[in-house]
Amino acid sequence: MAARPPAASAQVPRHPAASAPVPSPAAAAPSSTAPADGAPAPAAPAPPPAAPAPPPVAGPAGEREPAPLAAAGALAYALVPGGQPVPQVVAVVLAGALAGAVPHIARGRVPDPDRTAVRLLTLAFAALCAQPLHAPPGPRQVPALLGVLALAALCDAALTALTRRARPALRPAAPPQTVLPPPAPRYTALLRREVRRMRGAGPAVCATGAVLALGVAAAGLWALPVLCVPLLLARLALRRRDAVRRTYRQTVASLARATEVAGHTPPGHAHRVAALSLAVGRELGLPGDELAVLEYAALLHDIGQLSLVDPVPGGATAALSDAERRRIAFLGGAVARQAGVPAAVAVAVERQAAPYREQPAAARIVRAANAYDELRGETAPEALRALERLRLGTARDYDPAVVESLARVVARGGVGGPGTG
Repeated sequence: MAARPPAASAQVPRHPAASAPVPSPAAAAPSSTAPADGAPAPAAPAPPPAAPAPPPVAGPAGEREPAPLAAAGALAYALVPGGQPVPQVVAVVLAGALAGAVPHIARGRVPDPDRTAVRLLTLAFAALCAQPLHAPPGPRQVPALLGVLALAALCDAALTALTRRARPALRPAAPPQTVLPPPAPRYTALLRREVRRMRGAGPAVCATGAVLALGVAAAGLWALPVLCVPLLLARLALRRRDAVRRTYRQTVASLARATEVAGHTPPGHAHRVAALSLAVGRELGLPGDELAVLEYAALLHDIGQLSLVDPVPGGATAALSDAERRRIAFLGGAVARQAGVPAAVAVAVERQAAPYREQPAAARIVRAANAYDELRGETAPEALRALERLRLGTARDYDPAVVESLARVVARGGVGGPGTG
């Protein structure tokens, strides 16, 4: 086992610029209209008042379906054989959405109006497609019902991609130092991303809605409590599991901040690398379990630097020798194992300095994201030069597919652009 890192308790030298006050641009730039000698300087104009922050949107960030049971129930109401006309389906679902929004509004969380509109249009489309199925259920209706579910899922993905492209607020903000705003992502790319996101909760919602619709058609309204009670219990169990995962992630994030507290890495570096790695992982279509491994490995990728007596300037390990980078990565993997993280996370941490053909997918993404965050600088030309350096290293160090995915994420104005850190 590795010895206790001496740098954690030693006095860590600081860069002189880290503690010096940063002058404002107005104070640093010379005035073109300087007052005459002895005349009082004119008062600086007051900065414009900051715009009020928008209220938080209900639902966890990045969750594809914040209310899966409600979505399944609404879908079942639209698909019940012998069901209601389309306007009544829309009216009932809208009333349910407004009633469900009351607790969120009471807690100061505004429901997403775009998501509500997309759900209403999707259910109206599903109810319209299910009109020929409004007859006593039978085996012949199963293929037709599956077809309606597939069309409804595609409609939901298409409308969601359309809203994300149409509204700038739903796209990543442009980095502050860039001159031009990031181009709007192509609709086909957004549509593919939405279809990939539906692989999680989407099939479960569709299957639950179909089972509820067929159960109500066969056994009447008594089928609703019989089928919904187990689903509610499963939902409560999943929420408890999610709470445990959030607590575990907070623990890993706190451990990742140890390198920042010791002065080995810049503030926020680990979280920026984790956010950029997740964006690249989603761009590559990694499943949810691999994304979790990727996030933990990105948060802990620099934990081996605690073994250094003298911190690397700026925490940038790209200038170190291959042997030194491998030693730091190996010690980081040992620390990750002692922290109790999954074995795949420790393997990704300790192999991040190896050639990319010997690395797992998580290590390839973390290495490219880490190098980009270290090299990107503060301006757009520096970010472009950082991407060019990564492309030049694709023969041995960086996976070409990962580098191109990283370039697409940065071109869309994603996390890790210049000026974000």
